[in-house]
This record gives sequence, structure tokens and C-alpha cells, in this order.
Amino acid sequence: MNAEAPETTSEPASADMQRAGPGQPEAFTFTGSGSEYFRIWIVNLLLTIVTLGIYSAWAKVRRTRYFYANTRLAGSSFDYHGSPLAILRGRIVALLLFGAYNIAFRVSDAAGFAMLLVLGALIPWMLWKSLQFKLYNSSYRGIRFGFGGSAGKAYFVYLVLPVLSALSLLLLVPFTHQRIKKFQHDHSRYGATSFSFHAAPGRFYKAYLVASAVGLGGMLAIMLAFGGALAGLAEAGGLRGAGPAAVGTLILFLLVLYAWIFSFLPVFFTLLQNLIWNNTRLGEHRFESRLRAGRMIFIALTNLIGIVVTLGLFIPFAQVRTLKYRIESMSLIPSGSLDAFLADAQQQASATGEGAADLLDVDLSL
Repeated sequence: MNAEAPETTSEPASADMQRAGPGQPEAFTFTGSGSEYFRIWIVNLLLTIVTLGIYSAWAKVRRTRYFYANTRLAGSSFDYHGSPLAILRGRIVALLLFGAYNIAFRVSDAAGFAMLLVLGALIPWMLWKSLQFKLYNSSYRGIRFGFGGSAGKAYFVYLVLPVLSALSLLLLVPFTHQRIKKFQHDHSRYGATSFSFHAAPGRFYKAYLVASAVGLGGMLAIMLAFGGALAGLAEAGGLRGAGPAAVGTLILFLLVLYAWIFSFLPVFFTLLQNLIWNNTRLGEHRFESRLRAGRMIFIALTNLIGIVVTLGLFIPFAQVRTLKYRIESMSLIPSGSLDAFLADAQQQASATGEGAADLLDVDLSL
């Protein structure tokens, strides 16, 4: 397969899909491989370094097109249509803004805080435009996705709620997370068919509580297991008065603690992906996510070992392993015939307004 996956167009329904009855789950699949993606990754990395970062916009397009082209549903793949020049313009804008922020603080604290307020006012708008750009430039079977919403709602979920979360000593973080996902999913669409999000804030609080309990419980168990050795190290006056065995125990403690933190994050991501996608619908069709925390932890730890042993060269293989498992844990469960839904979506595709492309010629994602 070529290093850069070609952009594909709509494909006919597969025989498997045509045989599938109404309501039969259609599993997502990922056909890419670490060795294929390694060639894209290494070329992107080298050209980005040589061009002092300018090529990163083209690198993003090549990377995204590869992942989209290898993500399949019901016999067809997804396509990405983003322009590297649009992405480059967006990154130049972001670079200028953050450069101005750093310079402002060198001038005076007042100028720095003023620039901080400017950034705070712009970031919600930038995130909103980023969602529009990403979805409009994504398609499946020739039908583009889209994102609506409004700037006012974007400012509420990306500025007002995060500020309130900080003032609440983080007690509102799960609620804020739920509102952000609801904003993102409720205003997304495929052709003329809208997505919808149905998870209540209480489900997010439960996920955060479970993740916090697992994380803190693991750290407490590690502290108890190494408590005696750490106390002996403290009584010996620290590392200067400790012997090789005590130093080795300290190093082992730090490694175990780091490994636990690294393992805890996949547990949290598993809870979130299952929660979010099991409560998302596309019209009357729903999604199902069946990620397992144990498998995610195994992938994360083995990826970490591979990256360390290969001095970073395993990174593209690690990314493909993680993405493949996350994608292939997903299914679309149609409420009826998927063929009929896609045919109807094709007929209504023009209703999304192709003229919107003129308003989305700059990628302002951070």
C-alpha cells in the first residue's frame, strides 16, 4: 500500500451488508497496520523537522487521510478532505496569538493579563470553528458530515462552564464535560441527519467517581506496599545515608507508581468512550461501544515498553494498536435497513449546503 492513502469516493454496499437484516449491528473495522503507518509517520517527522514545522499541516492531512481511509463501516471507508493550506493558516494564527501572549508578559503583567483575556475570549470561537472544519471535511460514501451550533453556545460550554468549574473547586467538572459532549454531538450531523446525545450529568459523575476510586485505591495500595521501605529510607536520612537496596526499592516504587498512573488513564478513557458512544444516536440509529479496561491497560503498558525499548520508533505502531482496538470496539445498530438510510441520506445530502465550504477555509484547531 502506498505511504499516502488515496482519497476514496463512495462505494457500493458490500455483500455482507446487503445480506444483513434490519437492525443487525454493523461493526467498525480498521484495516491499517503499524508498518504502513510507520512509513507515513517517519516521512512526516523528518519533513516537519527540515521545514521547521511548516510541513506539519501536510503531515496532519496525510495522517488523517490514512486513518480515515482504513476505517470502514458496512464495506465502505471514510474520507478526509481538509486542505493543508487551511490548516497552515490556522496554525500561523494560533502561533501569532500565543507569541503575542508570551511577549505581552515580558512587557508588563498588565499587558500579559490583558492578552490572557483576549485568548480566553478567542479560544471558544476557535474550538467551534475547528469542529466545523473537521466535520465538514469528513465524509462517508460521498456524504459530508457537518456541525452547527452557535458561537453563543460555544462560549457557554468552553468558557463559562470551565470558569464555574474552577470556582467550584472542580466539583462541576463532570457536569461541564457532559455539557461539552452534548454540545458536540447534538449539533453534529451526517448529511441532513442529526446526531443526538442522551447521557445525563449523573452518568458522568458516576464515571468520574469510579475512576477516582480506582485511581486513589491503586495509589493507596502501592503506598502501603512500599510504606515500610520508604519509612526506613526516611529514618536513614534520605538517599545519602541509604544503601543500594534502599535506593533500588525507591526506584522500584517510582516505576510502579508511574506504571499505575499510566494504567489508570486507559481505565478512565474506557469508561468515557463507552459512556459517550452508548448514549449517542444518529437519527433513530444508535451506537454501541464495548471497550474493556483490561485490554486497554495491556495495550497501554506494552505500548510504553515498546516505545522505551525502541527509543520512540514504536510510536506509530502504538498509535495504530490503540486506535484499532478503540475503533473495532464500536458498532452501529440501525433501527431499520442501513441501505435505505444511506440511500435517503444520499438524496438529502444537497440540503446541507455546499456553500458552507467558503466559511470553513481555515482550520483554527489548537
